[in-house]
Amino acid sequence: MSSAVVIEAPGEHRLTSHEARRPEAGEALVRVHAVGICGSDREVYQGNRPEGYVRYPLTPGHEWSGTVEAVGTGVPASLVGRKVVGEGFRNCQVCDRCHAGETTLCTAGYEETGFTQPGAMATTLTLPARLLHVLPDDADLTAGALLEPAACIAAAAIKANALPGERVAVVGTGTLGMFAVQFLKAGSPAELLVVGTRDDREALSRQFGATDFRTKDQELPEDFDVVIETAGSASAARTAASLLRRGGRLVLTGIPAPGAEGLDPTDLVVRQLEVHTVFGAPPDAWAHTVRVFAAGLLDPLPLVTHELPLAEFPRAIELVGSGDPKVGKVLLRP
Repeated sequence: MSSAVVIEAPGEHRLTSHEARRPEAGEALVRVHAVGICGSDREVYQGNRPEGYVRYPLTPGHEWSGTVEAVGTGVPASLVGRKVVGEGFRNCQVCDRCHAGETTLCTAGYEETGFTQPGAMATTLTLPARLLHVLPDDADLTAGALLEPAACIAAAAIKANALPGERVAVVGTGTLGMFAVQFLKAGSPAELLVVGTRDDREALSRQFGATDFRTKDQELPEDFDVVIETAGSASAARTAASLLRRGGRLVLTGIPAPGAEGLDPTDLVVRQLEVHTVFGAPPDAWAHTVRVFAAGLLDPLPLVTHELPLAEFPRAIELVGSGDPKVGKVLLRP
């Protein structure tokens, strides 16, 4: 039986029967292969997602991969049978930010798959075909389910604009941090430092291309050209800034808890640091991610530690929030 996860309200969910919605004009129907669980899905379930960034009842799931089963009018029939991933932001396409390619800043308001629109924790997902990105025919769809977080880090890498031979660093050793290592490694840095809180992430960091690994309680070097922060805490942001040379470039991707104290503005000004932030992934970051993945320069599979059926959604949420160092990326398989 086809099924879907529905979160009725914070802390309340059910597994329900699912009927595929036929694609209308401009839409595609995708058979979901796998869907990832991230911290924001846990926020939706617990009810601490910021106001305006979730709409109940809801089928969650914004990290996914699948195969196109049908298309509506106006969509090329050649898409049917292709392996795909898809952008989450349902942008208006006509405001000035959308025309500039900054779809995550759409002025028409926030709409995103898995948060305000039905997500991929279901057997199928119907969405605008313009959001799809086609994968190679031989692509591993389990690995493809991780391309959404990878695209968010691709957005950070694009803003960082690290040049070959520069000294670069990553703060944070979770899924986002490991993707940041891979994107920065692809740019041929002279040095690639990873800073985290867990010694057990050193081997994986070096596997992905790190030349040095430190924990935050060790002495940290300075004078890096580029640092990408992925840990999502105020202390991680301050650590990231401290690694930079004067005039260095910092990209923040994590969202600390409310009330967190931020960076010192005096330090930012005096050292003339260039600071960027990322929330979601615009189309250029998605396209870059798919190219890098297709070229074999991005390897998501070592990050996956658990694959569960949809019926085990509560366990998946529990695993993601457990803090267990043996838990990496958790996937649900519809």
